[in-house]
Amino acid sequence: MKASNLLIPTLKETPNEAVIPSHILLLRAGFMRKLVAGVYTYLPLGLKTLQNIENVIRKEMNKKGAQEILCSALQPKELWQESGRWEKYGPELMRLKDRHNREFCLGPTHEEIFTDLVRNEVKSKKQLPLNLYQIQTKYRDEMRPRFGLMRGREFLMKDSYSFDIDEKGLDKSYQDMYEAYSNIFDNLSLKYQVVEADTGAIGGNASHQFMALSETGESTIIYCNCGYAADQEKANSLSRSFEEGEKQLEIVETPQQKTIEDVSSYLKVPQSKIAKSLIYYSFALKEYIMVVLLGDREVNLIKLINHLDIAEHEIALASEQQIKELGLFNGFVGPKDLKIRVILDEEIIHSNNLVMGANIENKHFINANYQRDFEGEVVDIKLVEANHICSKCGQPLKQEKGIEVGQIFKLGKKYSKSMNCNYLDDDGLHPMVMGCYGIGVSRSLASIVEQHYDSNGISWPQQIAPYQVVIIPTIYEGLNKEYADKLYNKLNKEYHIETILDDRDSKPGFKFKDWELIGIPYQIIVGRGIGDGILEYKIREGLKKEEVRTDDILKRLMEDIRSAKEKPEKRRKKVLLGE
Repeated sequence: MKASNLLIPTLKETPNEAVIPSHILLLRAGFMRKLVAGVYTYLPLGLKTLQNIENVIRKEMNKKGAQEILCSALQPKELWQESGRWEKYGPELMRLKDRHNREFCLGPTHEEIFTDLVRNEVKSKKQLPLNLYQIQTKYRDEMRPRFGLMRGREFLMKDSYSFDIDEKGLDKSYQDMYEAYSNIFDNLSLKYQVVEADTGAIGGNASHQFMALSETGESTIIYCNCGYAADQEKANSLSRSFEEGEKQLEIVETPQQKTIEDVSSYLKVPQSKIAKSLIYYSFALKEYIMVVLLGDREVNLIKLINHLDIAEHEIALASEQQIKELGLFNGFVGPKDLKIRVILDEEIIHSNNLVMGANIENKHFINANYQRDFEGEVVDIKLVEANHICSKCGQPLKQEKGIEVGQIFKLGKKYSKSMNCNYLDDDGLHPMVMGCYGIGVSRSLASIVEQHYDSNGISWPQQIAPYQVVIIPTIYEGLNKEYADKLYNKLNKEYHIETILDDRDSKPGFKFKDWELIGIPYQIIVGRGIGDGILEYKIREGLKKEEVRTDDILKRLMEDIRSAKEKPEKRRKKVLLGE
């Protein structure tokens, strides 16, 4: 491709809407443009890069015997009602009606569609196992789309679904996808961590996420040197124990001391000796719920909704007015003699003589003890953070930011039972055992940029780059033009290396800046040395450059390209299934 014919609308300035590096650079380098908040148009360079990511994914999926199909993004309400997710999925589900008033959604995921397809087309045990996948646009009605491709209303995703006759078969399918995903993210040159994960709205009984490590990530990875790693929503830790001889319950004045920090300072007790009491209201259960945990801990909302078996949008913290209507006082609430449901974090039962709200304005209890003074459902409800203690080895946990680029699930019979997706054998009909496996294709694009950029722009890994080589004549005329054209034709036609020739009538400095921003892996600069058979050869990663003779340039370039193909970098932190 000649640059004069290529749409590459690079920008000098950072767009106001962009904050994180991938969003800034993909806009500045002319890979995409915003249509509306959370929706983007991919320009030629962006689309080619996405297609290269898709090809890496297809190669590894096909190796494992998965078969590609393409389903509609438009999904009928009836299928979602069969699975029970039409109401439960929440406001992120984009719903619409046709002219006949029939209801549909734009799919954020495709469990129902694949299950419906297989129940209609697969009948016999002999047709299993089966793994089907697609690469397709998904939709999610995000309240606040942000960070470019990281959290959008429209995104490109690879999703696949395995169908087996039993749990043993699912274990094999799950392991196959774990291996395929590891190979995919290795070949995408991503540094990543595999972690235990919550199953969320997809459901199932086990899940792992593939997290690209990045300070801009919205997810927090909790891990330990012993090998334990989990998404913060799923992570657990050892409970602390502060057991001591029980003291007599007392009530004390705490005027206007409403926060944990206020009470800790006023009573001169550590926050870990205070019972923090939060009141929630569940719209689904139509009831108030008090959650109690130690004062220096935070509530893990995902653990809470999993315990309650509700969706995240079906619960919220009670307002001050709602707390008043319960006859309580905000800042002074506690679980003693309470008439609403109480859930206690498990650490509470190992902690004696706690400070907690007395349910009287400006008063707290001191020396409150579980069972003697208050009771409730005991659940692991706390959010695990760095320096909490690893439940496997007893050492302090660490944390790191990450971007979720892939997730695999053991769905079991969640969808096959509710939707009657069965196979037939000599004993009759049996529900298929399912797995689900997703990769964020557009999010992977952004994640690669987050890990491969510098102050000059993007530095694409070779296998992902929209083009491998760019030839940059400092002036496109005379001997420079003659040699550049010859090399361009040879690389494209004889060597089948996708190459750009920058034939634009622009100053050399402008061209250099453009290609450093865009990030093509190899640059061949045809300059004033061409009369002496000298070229400048630049590798984008690290901007390493040297002079190379015209007789040697093809050999040198092909060696670098071959080396990068044959030795994909292994960037994964090793975490094995079951560890």
